[in-house]
Amino acid sequence: MTTAIPGSFTAPIEVRGLSKRFKNVDAVTDLSFSVPQGSITGFLGPNGSGKTTTLRMILGLVKPTSGASTVAGVPIRHLVDPARTVGAVLDSQSLHPNRTALDHLKVYASAIGVPDARALEVLALVGLEDVAGRKAGGFSLGMRQRLSLATALLGDPRILILDEPANGLDPEGIAWLREFLKGFAASGRTVLISSHILREVEQTVDNLVIVSRGSLVYQGRMEELRKSQQSRLLVASSSPPALATALAAKGIVDARSLADGRLAVVGASLELVESVAAEAGVTIFGAVGDHIDLEQLFLSMTAGQYVAGASAAAPSGYGPPPTYSPQPGYAPPGYAPQPGYGPPPGYAPPPGYGSPPAHPQHGPISGGPR
Repeated sequence: MTTAIPGSFTAPIEVRGLSKRFKNVDAVTDLSFSVPQGSITGFLGPNGSGKTTTLRMILGLVKPTSGASTVAGVPIRHLVDPARTVGAVLDSQSLHPNRTALDHLKVYASAIGVPDARALEVLALVGLEDVAGRKAGGFSLGMRQRLSLATALLGDPRILILDEPANGLDPEGIAWLREFLKGFAASGRTVLISSHILREVEQTVDNLVIVSRGSLVYQGRMEELRKSQQSRLLVASSSPPALATALAAKGIVDARSLADGRLAVVGASLELVESVAAEAGVTIFGAVGDHIDLEQLFLSMTAGQYVAGASAAAPSGYGPPPTYSPQPGYAPPGYAPQPGYGPPPGYAPPPGYGSPPAHPQHGPISGGPR
């Protein structure tokens, strides 16, 4: 008997109200999102935000505490031929070290009922045909990633679910992966890709799902996310404080001084800033628009995940042992004693302290006293 799933699931991958609790830890909390057909969707979040747990629940490898997910419209356990519907890469380390790349693929091909010839085809697809006879134990991390992707492609699936597939790839490999995934999606197939290489994701994906602390913080198209964020002007002027005051008088209150002396102005055009500056007698030396990239947006959305509470303190007893004292003359880089601080009365360094060390076998150090 199967559990009925309320509502209609129509996207290639859908998640509704998915939650997972491990003992006292909520790894994923009421997470819902969908992955459109013919797209590459980036699944982003800080380490520990529940990304891998979510992917494993979608693939039926972890049982959710509550909620449901579907692949091609049904729970993955109901797929008649799952390997021909969805391919997944979750761990490139799960390769038998004593099997050749070709033998590894033949084992999986046999398990899912595809001919051995398909193993050679996918090796060529991922650029490993020249090392088909080499054992996987001698592969680099990047080669392992490619072999894992080849395994996922054996059934010629319509959907790919990839967890950090660019790990270990060199720049050429990353560029190859980007073009491969774009071609895969252009054929009407679907990709869900988890990654922490934000700049690469920005060049690859069409849609984003961003999570923090196991909960959804954004879902939508990349371009829509960019448009939703106001750009800012970085203005160099003769008097940033005076310019900020003049802008505030015109209703432009988001103007902040930066460490380099420029003023970051949000919500105003360059023409308006120049006009206000002229009225206030402030000279504008230059201004540039600040491009908002995915990394900036990601950090602003997930900034709270690792922020310690105000009451956070060192564990009880933390610090050096009670009898500890540094060697005479020790000070950390940049240290300066407070006024009036000095050695205790009567203190004197041990005899010979500060003299160049001698080497009995070779005499004094070159340049030292002779």
